[in-house]
Amino acid sequence: MDDIIQSIALYAIPVIFAITLHEAAHGYVARMFGDPTAYQMGRVSLNPVRHIDPVGTLLVPLVILLASKLLGSPGILFGWAKPVPVDFSRLRRPKQDMLWVAAAGPASNLFMAILWGLVLKLVYQSGGAEGFWFDMAAAGVQINLVLMALNLLPLLPLDGGRMLYSLLPHRLAWQYSRMEPYGMMIVLLLLFSGALWVFLQPIFALGSTIVGWFL
Repeated sequence: MDDIIQSIALYAIPVIFAITLHEAAHGYVARMFGDPTAYQMGRVSLNPVRHIDPVGTLLVPLVILLASKLLGSPGILFGWAKPVPVDFSRLRRPKQDMLWVAAAGPASNLFMAILWGLVLKLVYQSGGAEGFWFDMAAAGVQINLVLMALNLLPLLPLDGGRMLYSLLPHRLAWQYSRMEPYGMMIVLLLLFSGALWVFLQPIFALGSTIVGWFL
């Protein structure tokens, strides 16, 4: 039980900020490109309370963490926040600007992974290689890279799907958009089949390499 409580304490702050800052980044960039919807609703904020989804931000990561501890096998820790409302029709160039709004989320996770990496390096150099803060920083790097990789999968409604939609010619983009209702079912199927990591690993490895450039 103590091990589970310690794990929750280690992962709580990295998970909450990874998910909530991801959503705030979408709203901030949407405002830059002409859609103030999220800003007007108070969602362009660093206050996690404005973004927390009781199920996606708290319950799902907690269940995955508990299951991985009880079963003795590592799980892919992920979750989600309340989606930031974006009215793509209000963007100055809706289809083109969608690319940057979607990319803002994974980019924020990469940025946070770099920051946690710098904290990891600082703690290590201070002689705390086996302490609580070292473990939390390591968790922060891992969580943000996993969320970045997950959201870059080219499946709607994930950010990678939005980015691909933005880049496709109009006719192909419209045909591609028809798979959106099935996107999350595909992700869950990959997760429960154990195949999800096969697709995430190359993106995760690239993110790890980028983080390493700053350490």
